[in-house]
Amino acid sequence: MRDKSGIECLQKAIFLYGAPASGKSTLGKALAERLGAGFVDLDERIVAEAGMSIPEIFKTRGEPAFRDIESKVLQEVVSASYEKLSTLNFELSTLTVVSLGGGTLLRDENRSLCEENGTIFCIDTPSDEELARRIGAAPGSRPLGDKAKERAAHYASFPNRVAAFFDAQSSLVVVGRGIAPAILAGRNVVADETVARLWSARLGVSPFAIIPSGEEHKTPVTVAKLWRAFSERGLGRKDTVVALGGGVTGDLTGFAAATWMRGISWINVPTTLLSMVDASTGGKTGCDLPDGKNLAGAFHFPKLVVIDTDFLETLSPKLVADGRAEMIKHEAIGGRSWSSELELESGEGDFSRREGAGVSAKEIAENLMVKVGIVREDPLETLGRRILLNCGHTVAHAIEKATGYCVSHGEAVAIGCVEEAKIAVRRGLASASWPEEFAARFAAAGLPTSLPDGISLDVLVPLMRGDKKREGGVVTFALPCGWGDVRGIKIDLSKESL
Repeated sequence: MRDKSGIECLQKAIFLYGAPASGKSTLGKALAERLGAGFVDLDERIVAEAGMSIPEIFKTRGEPAFRDIESKVLQEVVSASYEKLSTLNFELSTLTVVSLGGGTLLRDENRSLCEENGTIFCIDTPSDEELARRIGAAPGSRPLGDKAKERAAHYASFPNRVAAFFDAQSSLVVVGRGIAPAILAGRNVVADETVARLWSARLGVSPFAIIPSGEEHKTPVTVAKLWRAFSERGLGRKDTVVALGGGVTGDLTGFAAATWMRGISWINVPTTLLSMVDASTGGKTGCDLPDGKNLAGAFHFPKLVVIDTDFLETLSPKLVADGRAEMIKHEAIGGRSWSSELELESGEGDFSRREGAGVSAKEIAENLMVKVGIVREDPLETLGRRILLNCGHTVAHAIEKATGYCVSHGEAVAIGCVEEAKIAVRRGLASASWPEEFAARFAAAGLPTSLPDGISLDVLVPLMRGDKKREGGVVTFALPCGWGDVRGIKIDLSKESL
């Protein structure tokens, strides 16, 4: 991080705050583990200081006495962290994640103390029903009960927000706003040149490796450059590398990490809407070859995925539309009513409105959970379930290659989904009106829905035969047949016409 004068300084702590039962301790422990940081649960320190449980403190001494103890313990925690940092050379392990109580920062002096010594992440309050369930599951543990509505304005005053967090295989996914700088501070960052130019100064980071932007650079040559940078940086088996950029940056950095010293840990910080909702959590890493897209790769899940909607501020409408294409694809897989059925560590809070590029953190989290749910069932693509995520992509990848990647991935996905919907109709799997309905959804997001001039399915078939999901001449398509109805269908492209 940087101080007010702009001089680079150490990030001393991440303080997690929010309503009682919002998940501060749960997130704190998981985040500290992924960051190699220390963890402090302030409530546990208060119990140790007082020699009695928090309900007993309230009952025997009252809330004012509890707040005094709380302030004293917080000061001790912050002082201990600062002394450790000031006497040691900076290492990632010197970062501390602190879980605060639900009312700790009601005192102005406590809030100032935390703001001066780190960054406060405020977790959005879960829904009323979920909050009641959590509080009811531990009767008597929260003497003040549900204070979320009473303190809503107070919680909303914190700018750095966590909208949702959840596990995706071995990855912890944290979605919010203003959360990336504190997590990136002092780490081994790889960024693409566009992101480095736009964001390095704002984030207070200096990437040790900068790779060229664009799909055309997603090659073994760039991977070799990353390996060389890893070597010059002295990265070893216990080190962690961070990918800061879009899907290409994540794929390349993750692949380099997977193959460096037979695998080192990595953290993914996606900066485009497309990479946030698509490439960030699947664990697929790799690079393109002349024979096809992503043919060289490995499954290597990041240990932490940080999705920060602040990055959407610098995206063009075209790049936002690219991300919307994958979101609409997820709607087709999960059904357009899927968002009401998801269970997230999330709530309305400050994210009930849209932000940035017209996409809220909560919306991203809910949409991403469609992919996460499928990946959980079939992490290494061995059970056939994960093929559903390929909806529209068999045609899309062929379009990208046929046009020399002049058509963006999101645009290709939109066109591919509509073309594959037409294939579903021709095979008697979908209603005749379905492709038009599906196309209208993409068009409303500003995406093309027709094949580029000079390109036909006949032109694309030879390219589709090179799909990495082929078995001989047989390619498995994930055909969209309606909302919530995507089917894996094998088509022998050497014998059958599309």
